[in-house]
Amino acid sequence: MPASESIGLVIFDCDGVLVDSERLSIHVDRRVLADLGWQLSVEQIVDRFVGRSAAHFRSEVEAHLGRTLPDDWEAPYQGWYVEAFERDLVAVPGVSAAIDAIDGPICVGSSGSHAKIRRNLGLTGLLPHFEGRIFSADDVEHGKPAPDLFLHAAARMGVEPSRCVVVEDSRPGVEAARAAGMRVIGYGSGMTSPHRLEQAGATVVLDMAELPGVLRRLSSPAGD
Repeated sequence: MPASESIGLVIFDCDGVLVDSERLSIHVDRRVLADLGWQLSVEQIVDRFVGRSAAHFRSEVEAHLGRTLPDDWEAPYQGWYVEAFERDLVAVPGVSAAIDAIDGPICVGSSGSHAKIRRNLGLTGLLPHFEGRIFSADDVEHGKPAPDLFLHAAARMGVEPSRCVVVEDSRPGVEAARAAGMRVIGYGSGMTSPHRLEQAGATVVLDMAELPGVLRRLSSPAGD
């Protein structure tokens, strides 16, 4: 991943990159889908849904069931997610120290809603790092793997896409960043394998302690 330009902005995905939420979400997703009559494995949920928006989740469920869900279809299940997150959600190991070591602007670009992003960052103590610099799939027409969200974040932060680096943990997120013309670092200790992240075009780190060093290398004139 050569450094074509100096880094002007680091965009963090939230779930699985800042907060260790994917495992919790997938566990609850399986319960929700089973309750709706759709049995999926963890691997199938990762392939279909991780890194994508709530709108995508709903459209996939409707396509499988062959019917339209009511507007309030999620209401009976929200408590399942809230209970799991309030009980067990923690920050991704080492991410707070990694953020502190980054010299330059940072923001969040996540498929979650603004309310979900703020809640999860608040539960893990990370919200002060990103206050006023949170961008959601709700802000754009097309979610990941379309580039819209990352382009929106870059525009709002006043940084050219070629000077942005995205930190992602899902294949749709990596594809979105690449489509936006941005460099990508993949966090490979989540639910998506390092190999799949590399295939999509990311440079992979397995420990957040590696992140500041990789960013420094990308910022050097030769990219090394």
